[in-house]
Amino acid sequence: MANENLSSAKAAKNDEFYTQWADIEREMSAYLEYNPDVFRDKTILLPCDDPEWSNFTKFFTLHFEKFGLKKLISTSYAPDSNREGAYYKPTLFDAQQFDESKDMAHGKLFILEPKDISGDGKIDLDDLQWEYLISDGDFRSPEVTKLRDEADIIITNPPFSLFREFVTWIMEGDKQFSVVGSGNAITYKEIFPLIKQNKMWRGRGFKKGDAYFGVPESTRSDYAAGVYDASTQLVHFRNCAWYTNLDHGRRHEPLKLMTMEENIKFHKGLRGHPFHRYDNYNAIEVPFTDAIPSDYTGAMGVPISFLEKYNPDQFEIIGITDRGNEYGLKTREYDPKVTPKASDLNRRAAIKLSDGSLSSTYARLLIRWKVTQ
Repeated sequence: MANENLSSAKAAKNDEFYTQWADIEREMSAYLEYNPDVFRDKTILLPCDDPEWSNFTKFFTLHFEKFGLKKLISTSYAPDSNREGAYYKPTLFDAQQFDESKDMAHGKLFILEPKDISGDGKIDLDDLQWEYLISDGDFRSPEVTKLRDEADIIITNPPFSLFREFVTWIMEGDKQFSVVGSGNAITYKEIFPLIKQNKMWRGRGFKKGDAYFGVPESTRSDYAAGVYDASTQLVHFRNCAWYTNLDHGRRHEPLKLMTMEENIKFHKGLRGHPFHRYDNYNAIEVPFTDAIPSDYTGAMGVPISFLEKYNPDQFEIIGITDRGNEYGLKTREYDPKVTPKASDLNRRAAIKLSDGSLSSTYARLLIRWKVTQ
């Protein structure tokens, strides 16, 4: 149900999801543990953000000196440009510069530099300066794109309905980044090539895979019971992930795996059953990441959740069983006039069952061992 609600939110363009402080801290800590200087002397841009509601700007202002930041920039959408605008009220950030003619139609630009403007002997939220943007704050505007070009690292939870376009925008600027998106984003035609080429990978991720987000008052009724919790005012999604090109230690932890024979004998999901070979790909089906056979050197189809454990020193990603044959790995296309459910079978990898019928799998990443084990 949680995943269905995430898909529904994307379709309805309910794009305001406020990331929790603990999740931001958990993810940034993974990069810092791997490289303590990852943010030092860097300019960080937080687009699609708003310190009046979001935790990203608050988090980085609090740690500005500790991380050794050069500059922090965040931008917000104009209230008129998002669904929550009808509920918008001026806040403490508007106090000195409020302009009624601009407040609803213009986004805002927030900047923090190593200048103790408040005079309290430290650099923090009290030193954050802001002004109105010329535009509504859309990341695609020339104004925000110029800020992208100034930045070293981009960090945010972008609108889910614009995730493909947002990542393309980042890559066009050749920037480092850490962003939140759907777990299924790896199957997008704009995203998978970046994953395959090791230009983008999964971050540390949400604790136990559970993502909790604050949502605007105007969208709370859109979610089913069990997804939105009125007591916490948070929605719960299972299929969300951090995507990044910042390195972290988990990405280099090798998987400890059994041989093919050991998997068939001991793995609870495979016990007594052999690995199936696809009927339309030259690869075997491995339905569980922890069942990858350590002694099989050919191509293997694994769940997309494999990316959470993917070690580029151990494996290489060679393709995906999704729709076309861009990577030349498909060996057969089914004729609708001859094969039942040919359309479904051609979208995925197919397995021939004992009765001779064909069954399609979920989307699979096609991988192989990078070195002989």
